This record gives sequence, structure tokens and C-alpha cells, in this order.
Amino acid sequence: MKLIALPAFADNYIWLLHTDRHALVVDPGDSAPVLAWMQAHPDLQLDKILVTHHHADHTGGLAELVAHTGARVMAPVLEPMPVPSQGLQQGDCLDWHGLTFQVHDVPGHTLGHIAYWAQPTGQDPLLFCGDTLFSGGCGRLFEGTPAQMLDSLDRLSALPGATRVCCAHEYTLSNLKFARAVEPDNVELQAYWAQCTQLRSQALPTLPVALHTERAINPFLRSRLPSVATPVRQHDRLAVDDVTTFAALRQWKNDFR
Repeated sequence: MKLIALPAFADNYIWLLHTDRHALVVDPGDSAPVLAWMQAHPDLQLDKILVTHHHADHTGGLAELVAHTGARVMAPVLEPMPVPSQGLQQGDCLDWHGLTFQVHDVPGHTLGHIAYWAQPTGQDPLLFCGDTLFSGGCGRLFEGTPAQMLDSLDRLSALPGATRVCCAHEYTLSNLKFARAVEPDNVELQAYWAQCTQLRSQALPTLPVALHTERAINPFLRSRLPSVATPVRQHDRLAVDDVTTFAALRQWKNDFR
């Protein structure tokens, strides 16, 4: 299995996974990068499209891709799609040419948001998590509650540490700027900031990132730890328990410049 991040728009990634003959893509908000890549690789057939949630920058390319390739679309059962799709939810499994994806409900960014986790043979696991978990951050709460997002992130964080986190946006440096303000004495965070700054200076993606790295540097996976919870509660006196602390952390990030 080969994994490729196709840039789209200003900061999206459309993830493409392929074998020697078949390809799938995740969250194709724009069909053009995918069609250009497929044209350059005529021996491969795009036969599956995975969607994590309904926002247009994740679904805008579906109609054209389906029309050109006949690929089958898999999407959250609770969210509307612009094309016919097979609805998926927590506990479902999806088989694709010997690779099995487990589906996880991860509401918060949207109410029906799902994520896909798989273990390719001989490779580190893969997590396609859309806009739920970012490197150094998490998605805004457009539809869900802080309690839902905290629970979603808890369940993603419990996946194997070697899992390659494939989120849908290159938000890493802006997220890490905030993370350093929250947790300035985190040595691993400082080292990761330096690594990602170097990558972006070369116009290289910071993703995918190992989940064990995110556990060490991402304040939204660390909101119960004193090194994060204490500054959050100093910032917002309404942060008094796990959920209100997480909510205050998310609001702090919303307002951070």
C-alpha cells in the first residue's frame, strides 16, 4: 500500500492510497488533483472514495470523480452527500483489496463525522480522521459539543501509537504556535515545532504524523494533564472539570492570534 497526500485548495490534503492496480481517495473536495494524478498513472483504477463528513471542501469533487471513474462512495450514514453513497457508522468494517477499515463515529466538528482506521500488512496503521484530529490541534465545533469532541479524541487517542494520522488540512504550524503558548515547557513539543518548521520551509507536508507524537504534543489530547489544564483554568475561571476545561481550551484556540 502506497500513501500519497495530494494538495488541494490552500491547505487541504486529499489522501490517496493505492496498490499496484487499485486506488482509493479520502475527502476529495476537488476532483482536479485526483484526476490529474490518475491520468499520470493510467494503470491504476480509482474504485473507492471514503468521506469523513459533509463539508464542501471534502465532498466537492465527488460528482465529477464518480462520473469519470465509477468509484463507489462510502460516507457517514448521518450526513447528506451530493452523490449516492453507502452509509457507514460506528462498528462497520469496509474491505478494500485485502485491507479492512474500521469505522469510528467521531462527532464534534460535525454531528455525523466518522474516521477510518486500518492496519496494512507490514506497515504502520492508518487513520483518516478528516477534521476531527489535526497535528497539534482539533477541529472547530461547528455542530457537536465539547463533550462529544473530547470523547471522540479520547477514542482516537486510544488507537495504537504507531498509527499514521492522516488529517485533511496543513494546519500544523498554526496549531503548534498555540500549543506552545499553552504548554511552553513541553520539550517534545519544542522539538516537533522545529521539525515541522523545517519541513514547511521546504514546502513539504508535516503529515502523516504518528499518533504517539500527537499524544506528546497536542494539547487537545492532553487537556486532563496538569501541564495543560492548569494554564487553561488560569485563562478561564469557568474551566472546572474535564469537559469545561476542554471547552475553554477550544475557545482559547478560537480566539488565539
